[in-house]
Amino acid sequence: MKVRIFEIFTSVEGEGILYGTKTLFVRLSGCPFTCFYCDTKESLPLDSGKEYEIQEACNLIDSNLRRQTYKVNFTGGDPLIQHEAVAELAKFVQSKKIPTYLESSCFDVDRFNHVLPFIDIVKIELKTKDSEFVDSQHYEKLIESSINCLKSSVNAKKTTYIKIVVSSRTELKEFSNLVENIFSSISKNQIDGFVIQPTYGIAEPSLDLLLNLYDIVYPYYIDVKVVPQLHKFIGAP
Repeated sequence: MKVRIFEIFTSVEGEGILYGTKTLFVRLSGCPFTCFYCDTKESLPLDSGKEYEIQEACNLIDSNLRRQTYKVNFTGGDPLIQHEAVAELAKFVQSKKIPTYLESSCFDVDRFNHVLPFIDIVKIELKTKDSEFVDSQHYEKLIESSINCLKSSVNAKKTTYIKIVVSSRTELKEFSNLVENIFSSISKNQIDGFVIQPTYGIAEPSLDLLLNLYDIVYPYYIDVKVVPQLHKFIGAP
């Protein structure tokens, strides 16, 4: 088995419920989807980065780990494109007693369930229609897959949180329908956070829109937070 890795580096986590933690990022190559706000477009081609044997990749992780690293974040691209390889790498990291963290759009529940046993912290990113992740014809299927991954994660009692990226294009009714779908599928007590993340540098949402989106989530989950990509404010990768 081989794996394509675009880059590996240590930085400060800038997103989600664990922002501010020292993290080793393993950015996997490959993502066939088309979010208009994607900030890692160079990693999207399936042939980007460099190909490694699994043991080589484990050695690469080992050599890049710094003291007192809080977690290893498998990101992309989308790690589920190379789910079998990610499972092996995450298993290796767990053997070192370091928490593993998965960032994915969760587009395929079978691939997700293959990786899940080796992941400690899961970010379920649900896409809005305006993200242009997929066309409208396939959007409902995407949300169904993401919700199924969410249910798998909470049933496995993983540390699980939800992230939704929003922009000036995000419509309140569509966002409300998505939130209702989420909380008709799982209980508020089963998740560890709900993050609304505004886009940065493109189609940025207004404060009024962010407050309205917050108000939609709050009746379901009072600990909802609006968290921008904080690493960009300190010039971190």
